[in-house]
Amino acid sequence: MLKEYETNKEKVFLIRNLIEVRIPKRFYEKLASKYSKEYIISFGEPKKVLHHVTKRELVFVTRESGIPLLGHAAFGLIDRGTNLIQVRPITGCNLNCIFCSVDEGRKSKTRVTDYMVDPDYLADELRKIAEFKGRGVEMLIDGQGEPLLYPYMDVLLESASRIKEVEIISMQTNGVLLNEKKIEMLEKYVTRINLSLSTLDEKKAEVLHGVRYPLNRVIENAKMVAESKMDLLIAPVWIVGYNDDEIKKLIEFALEIGAGKKFPPLGIQKYIPYKTGRKLKNVMSFKEFYRKLEDLEREYGVKLILKPEDFGMEKRERIPSPIKKGDMFKARIVANGRMHGERLCVVKNRVVTVLTDKKVGDYAKFEIVRTHDGIFLGKEI
Repeated sequence: MLKEYETNKEKVFLIRNLIEVRIPKRFYEKLASKYSKEYIISFGEPKKVLHHVTKRELVFVTRESGIPLLGHAAFGLIDRGTNLIQVRPITGCNLNCIFCSVDEGRKSKTRVTDYMVDPDYLADELRKIAEFKGRGVEMLIDGQGEPLLYPYMDVLLESASRIKEVEIISMQTNGVLLNEKKIEMLEKYVTRINLSLSTLDEKKAEVLHGVRYPLNRVIENAKMVAESKMDLLIAPVWIVGYNDDEIKKLIEFALEIGAGKKFPPLGIQKYIPYKTGRKLKNVMSFKEFYRKLEDLEREYGVKLILKPEDFGMEKRERIPSPIKKGDMFKARIVANGRMHGERLCVVKNRVVTVLTDKKVGDYAKFEIVRTHDGIFLGKEI
């Protein structure tokens, strides 16, 4: 996936359409005569590689980096004890939604590092988990941000499609980056698109997403997906005081364009104020939320209160965890963490987020304080 170009001072790696250039001018001028700037990055210290949307530091996670793909919530693979495996190839988002559960986008006040995973490495590790799980695995491409920012999506999908245990490939997207060409590529591999669409009103869309939002383009993309070989699920977030009167319109839109060929046409979500997400004042209770969904089910004759079995999900044995809560370790810091005061360490072939202010390359002693769903958090001791 990487091309190399030697200079007399350093080695430069070339990656398509991903990052900004931060190299000495004399080297850049020499390289620019042969390559456009979108192709050129350098890993020479103390230069930083930046995510081309968020402008944050970007860590490229390869097999050679030594960073495992199990253990982190933002990148890699997540096994929550079912036949569904979450695949997270990249972080960062082209929107700044006021309801974002992970405070993503350029206006984020908490995220300081982004990650991108090499597609061959990701597919190889996915294959191992899928073989452990057995037939009937669903690969869900989602993440802390917009998955279609990933420049190697076609490579990842082509590799994943050859894993015999993976029988469903689904993808979460805000739909902004879709177009006819991408949809034609995706429908070769993807079973279902889960489209985040929370309003059909242009002014409300710009308020909800915090950017100049191309609503008409997203609507046309939704129609193209519905007409493709892929299934379409419209997944709005219901936000009290913002899009209450849009939910019925979205239900009617989903049914009108033919969403839900095999799976449910809608997956309406309730806004939840997560600890590290963006907070809004008015929050609907789950009791009220489900009561309203029941009313809408009766009105439209469509199932809106969904269960895992509606998507073929079932419990499966988890990948065994070599780390337990209370374990203590000393390990070298290999990369900066997702948020301020976080660093990444590697322990027993797992990546662990450690709360520390030490620098990359230093060693940290820490106690494991969280292991939920195979996502590990350590606190320095």
